Amino acid sequence: MTGPWDEWDHIVKIDPDKDLVDGETYDDVCETGTDAIEIGGTTGITEEKMEAVIDACAAHDVPLYVEPGISATVVHSEELSGYLVPIVFNAGDIAWMTGAHKEWVRMDSDIDWDRTGTEAYIVLNPESSVAEYTQANCDLDAEEVAAYATVAERMFGQEIIYIEYSGTFGDPEIVASAADALDSATLFYGGGVHDYETAHEMGTHADTVIVGDLVHDAGCDAVRETVRGANDAS
Repeated sequence: MTGPWDEWDHIVKIDPDKDLVDGETYDDVCETGTDAIEIGGTTGITEEKMEAVIDACAAHDVPLYVEPGISATVVHSEELSGYLVPIVFNAGDIAWMTGAHKEWVRMDSDIDWDRTGTEAYIVLNPESSVAEYTQANCDLDAEEVAAYATVAERMFGQEIIYIEYSGTFGDPEIVASAADALDSATLFYGGGVHDYETAHEMGTHADTVIVGDLVHDAGCDAVRETVRGANDAS
């Protein structure tokens, strides 16, 4: 599957189970200058919460994707640009390589395959919810991360490789090693990006910088600074 992510410098990831900063709306989020919005979360997600975010963002000309993780995050809507499905390559629980995906296919006869792609996750913060949830082996050095990235691209044909530090700022050398290992896949980075400097630093290595907690904790002005940093690094 080909997609627009080759041109993205920045993504805002919205967790429907978390509130926005007081006084801000999803309209404000859509107007930060981000290249795309991704909707998903690990815990506390319901279809109603997902639909509320989709409906609020749909009026804006920003690509809108759902990241299915659990069944409640699978929402069918023509307002969506598509679905980006995580595959956790360093998961200890094999369900996050194929098992959860098999169940989705088994239970959902309405999957829009033309709008469905995948993200090859490499999870590297052992304290994160996603690491605990997937039993990820986060004790990886730069060479091992690069090898995972190569396997994802070359053996599994993944077009998106996602280095995920989820909640903490990662090691730029490890992100650079993944970038150097890739040929044509797009490298996403997420974790601890909170201002111009951190976005710019990771943007010099990754193709696309992702912020998530920032929009919920600090708000849209902070997000705009990360957009500027990611754009300047590209």
